[in-house]
Amino acid sequence: MKRLSDSKAPAAHASIPARLGDYVVGERLGSGGMAEVYEAERVGAHGFRKRVALKRILPRAAGDRAFKSMFVEEAKLVAGLDHPNIVQVFDFGEVQGELFIAMELVEGATLGRLMRVIAARGERFPLDIALHLTAQTAHALAYAHRARTGSGAPLGVVHRDVSPGNVLLTSHGHVKLADFGIACTGFSESHTGDNHMRGKMGYMSPEQVTGAALDDRSDVFTLGVVLAELLLGERLFEGKADIDVLIKIRDVDLGVLKRTRRRIPADVRRLLVKVLSEAPSRRPTAREFAASLDEMLRIRGYVQHAPDAVCRLMARHELITVPEDEAATEAGARPTAMVPVEITPAPIRSVELGVQMELPSQYWAHPPGRLAIGPVAFPELVRLTTTGIISSATLVRRGADSALPACEVPELSRIFSTPALQWDEKEISRPKLTGDLGAANLLPLVHRLSANRESGMLYIEDGDRRKKIYFKAGHPDFVASSDRNELLGEFLVQRGYCLAMELEMGLAVMPQHNGRLGDALVSIGVLRPVELYRAVTEQVRSRYLDSFRWRAGSWRYIRAAESHEETYPIEQDAQVLMRDAAQQLDASELEAALTPTWERVLRRVGNPPAPADAYQMPESWRWVIEQARGEDTVGSLFGRCTMQSGLDADEAMRALFLGMSCQLLDAS
Repeated sequence: MKRLSDSKAPAAHASIPARLGDYVVGERLGSGGMAEVYEAERVGAHGFRKRVALKRILPRAAGDRAFKSMFVEEAKLVAGLDHPNIVQVFDFGEVQGELFIAMELVEGATLGRLMRVIAARGERFPLDIALHLTAQTAHALAYAHRARTGSGAPLGVVHRDVSPGNVLLTSHGHVKLADFGIACTGFSESHTGDNHMRGKMGYMSPEQVTGAALDDRSDVFTLGVVLAELLLGERLFEGKADIDVLIKIRDVDLGVLKRTRRRIPADVRRLLVKVLSEAPSRRPTAREFAASLDEMLRIRGYVQHAPDAVCRLMARHELITVPEDEAATEAGARPTAMVPVEITPAPIRSVELGVQMELPSQYWAHPPGRLAIGPVAFPELVRLTTTGIISSATLVRRGADSALPACEVPELSRIFSTPALQWDEKEISRPKLTGDLGAANLLPLVHRLSANRESGMLYIEDGDRRKKIYFKAGHPDFVASSDRNELLGEFLVQRGYCLAMELEMGLAVMPQHNGRLGDALVSIGVLRPVELYRAVTEQVRSRYLDSFRWRAGSWRYIRAAESHEETYPIEQDAQVLMRDAAQQLDASELEAALTPTWERVLRRVGNPPAPADAYQMPESWRWVIEQARGEDTVGSLFGRCTMQSGLDADEAMRALFLGMSCQLLDAS
């Protein structure tokens, strides 16, 4: 991206053609995780020339159909948005399979760059300019939120990435909102499969963090964060670790705003608090937000010369050069040259990664009683270790080095530093409780652990399959699995968080991140920290619920055992997880579990460990449980519910089994 405040970017990437259609490609302006932007010039008849920004898919992502579809959707979406405060798309094309978008090229700076320069010099961002820039951005959002299709149907656009880096300030002092690349619409969301957490760290709404449904008021919240930081001169949501930031956003912790010593006018503070409401329904729309800001500016007499003031502020901080006698153009005018998007340089392969990529080492392992394994690369060595094939005592050799016990190999130290990732017998040799997994025994067992608020580890085993479920105060806290299909890398690819190629890149640099794949993927720009947080949370839930599909095996419970791993607890309540667990059970297992109780009289429990409402059951399940009045046996109630009321037999069995497993029903 071209900015007067920045030095020249590196020369164009070797893989980009010198020409794409009618465009002569120049220097590269920036690169993101999946796309890059070049300065280019369109050459036409009779000497016609126009400078543009050319956005194209990176070669490593060119084969990803989902991203190509998202790229096309971005072009189609932004091409239909025509507003003076939104970056414009001029053209979209394909040359020999290469997709590109031709966009406006801005000579100027980003709001983020201006904020950093002002803060570095110990100055305060002028209140009137902060209100003006926020108002102009709000007008852009209001227009996008109201956009409609050609047939007049609302598009339902949500930008999802409103941040200082995507608010562009032209050399004429005007505001341009950029980067609709991860925007969602009511039409696109259903077929892209894009339900991941998008947005920049610190600039998200609570519903983005929790994965709730988004509407236009999510953008209003994030724009409110930008305004707050303009006035505060510091981050609104800050923490020692990314997880701390996410929790503060989720809880809408406005402590920084409340504690600030900077004077914020009362009317501005009231508006900020309203915009930053936790409940979307309490926030204004973008249009209402813009109107409130416009009124504040009108009262303060700051309307006529806003672009001039923005130009002077940028020039004073040496972000642009403006001749003293040059006045800014009118507020609605379009400058000739414009910028497409703030793209954070993110690594690609080798030199572009920005990380040192060592030549892959080869390893050999010698498990007792088995043939030697090797040569294997480090990622495969990690897979073998985390799935229990390589134990702490297994001799491992790197290249020509001497063989060492796996627990003494530096690259594997993290795995052997926590018991959760090991499958040696030592940890599970002292169980207090044991049992069989047959006939759906796991659900009532988990209910007892939850009701007793147990903390410990539940070990389940079925042949080569093994899992450890760690509980903290009755709630599943961490789940380890020996199934390589449930490893984080495979999970990320299966759920669409990253491409298989990106996973291999992360695995290649994993040794530099103490064997942590997630940290490696974040470091090379494949995942954002919030995406990693959501992915690992989903993975833990998926591993946990998969346990209830097992139809055989054994279990052992070890009280007070701890994983000692960095955990991402499942956000659902334990009772809701039990409802979901009941939905995983095989019908034959349900029938086998219910058969011994078939002739017993069934009644509701007056004071269950948790109320029925806590399970958030389907209405049909709730109805079945309410029918247990001490007048029917389990079998007769089942028959009445299915034959007389037409309820599906599987659903009736799941309701009865959940009720008896969780002590909502008694058939003693």
